[in-house]
Amino acid sequence: MLDEKLRVIVASRSFYAAFRVDPEETEGQLLYDLGDGQWDIPKLRVLLESIIPEKEVMEGYEVEHLFPELGTRTMRLNARRIFSKDGTNKTILLGIEDVTARLKLESDKEDLLRQKEMLLAELQHRVANSLQIIASVLAMKARSVSSLETRGHLEDAHKRVLSVAAVQKQLHAAEATSTVEVTPYLEKLCGSLSASMIGDSRTIVLKVVGDKGNASSRDAESLGLIVTELVMNALKHAFPEDKPDGIITVEYDVSGPNWELAVSDNGVGKSDAVATPGGTGLGTGIVKALSQQLEARIETVTDTQGTRVSIAHAPSPKTALRAV
Repeated sequence: MLDEKLRVIVASRSFYAAFRVDPEETEGQLLYDLGDGQWDIPKLRVLLESIIPEKEVMEGYEVEHLFPELGTRTMRLNARRIFSKDGTNKTILLGIEDVTARLKLESDKEDLLRQKEMLLAELQHRVANSLQIIASVLAMKARSVSSLETRGHLEDAHKRVLSVAAVQKQLHAAEATSTVEVTPYLEKLCGSLSASMIGDSRTIVLKVVGDKGNASSRDAESLGLIVTELVMNALKHAFPEDKPDGIITVEYDVSGPNWELAVSDNGVGKSDAVATPGGTGLGTGIVKALSQQLEARIETVTDTQGTRVSIAHAPSPKTALRAV
C-alpha cells in the first residue's frame, strides 16, 4: 500500500519474503529507494506517475528487471487508487506477481509444440516415402509373377497402399487445424485416387458432391479410407470391359449432428437389390470396421442401373440425451 507520494504504508508478508527485506527498512520509505533502488524501474514510474493518476486502475502491466540476489525477473503489476470517504486520503494498492516461472513454462511449452510439429512432419515424410517404396515393390512383384490369382492379390495390395498414401497426404495438408472440412478433403482425395487408379486408360469420371461439414482428423481419416475402399470396389466390379464409360459419385450430406456418406456408380450392378452388404472380402471388412468406429450404419442398394453404398450416422437417443 502506497501513499500519494509513493511511500510504503504497509506490505504483505509474501512481499517481504520474496524480496528478502524487513518491515523496518520498508515502511515509510519511498518505493524507488527500497533495496538500494531495485524498484526504481522506468516502466513502474510510468505506471504509478502517469497511468494510475489518469485511469485510476491498471491490470496485467508486466515489467522485466534485474533484481539483486534474485536475478532477472518478470513482474506482473496490478494497481488501483483507493479514496477515503471524504476524498482527502488517496492511496495506491499495488499488487506484484512474479510470473517468471510461468512465462518460462509457457515458452518451454511452445518450444515443445514446435518440436512436436517438426517431428510429426518428419515422420509423415518418412511414412509417405515408405508407402511409395512398398507400392513400387508390390507393383514390381505383380508384374513378375505368373499366377493370375497372385497377381490380382498383389495389385489389390498395391492399390490399397496407394490409397493409404493418398489419405495420409490429404490429412497432412489439413493438419494445421484440429478439424477437417470433409467435402474439400474428399475432393482432393478423389483427385489423387483418380490420378493413381483411373488415369487416362479408362473413361470413368470420379466426382464429389456434398454439403459443408467438419470432422475430426481421426474421423476424416476413417471417411477417407471408406471412400477409397468403395471407389476401388466400383472400379473393380462395376465397369467391365464391355462397359468402359462410367460415373462414380461420392456424396457427403450433413443435417445437424447427422451425416451421410454415399458412394454410387452407374455400373452393371446386380439383378437383385440388396438391403445390407453381405460380402466377406477384405474391402467389405474394412468398410464395416470403420463404420462401426464412426457409429454409423451401412446400407447397400444395387440393381442393373448401378450400386449405391451409404454410411449414415445418427446419434442414438442415449447419446443425444447426453449431448443435451
